Amino acid sequence: MSALHLNDDNFQEIIDKAKEDKMPVFVDFYAEWCGPCKMAAPIVDKLAEEYKDKAVIAKVNVDENKVAKDYGVMSIPTVVIIKDGEEIDRKIGFPGEEGYKEMIDQAINE
Repeated sequence: MSALHLNDDNFQEIIDKAKEDKMPVFVDFYAEWCGPCKMAAPIVDKLAEEYKDKAVIAKVNVDENKVAKDYGVMSIPTVVIIKDGEEIDRKIGFPGEEGYKEMIDQAINE
């Protein structure tokens, strides 16, 4: 299972559904040309499988979607955790698999 690819058209719908389901949403803002984003990509896909029943793991291509601007994403990779429709955590850069897991686990347990 790979991460869900979000875009301007489906972003809010997925956030709203996750709110109904009481699940946090991990959003990886990335670009195809970004080296650290390429390193993070297989980890994000792995986390999508690992957390499939506990969190929504998603990606947004910053070059194709304005939602990145709406969230004030200035550097990539940036990960934003959204829970109950609100941003609760953010990390700029690639902290590795453990860094991402810490963010997700904290969001699940809040």
